[in-house]
Amino acid sequence: MYNWSVDEKQFKKADPEGYKIWRLEQSINYGLNNEKISEKLVKKLWEKLFLDPETKLFLEFLLWPKKTFLP
Repeated sequence: MYNWSVDEKQFKKADPEGYKIWRLEQSINYGLNNEKISEKLVKKLWEKLFLDPETKLFLEFLLWPKKTFLP
């Protein structure tokens, strides 16, 4: 992921937790650029992530599939 509008080094130094959330949101919303996202990290920060509603529903479906029992 390439970001030209934010000084990532300064942001990471000033607010490490906010940087983690921002970086994850950017990766999910705008592309991974051949990077992988940690499922554990997404689950940990789930409540703090600001994502497109459709994307959030899809990720929720992938991360927490509902188990249905058919007769």
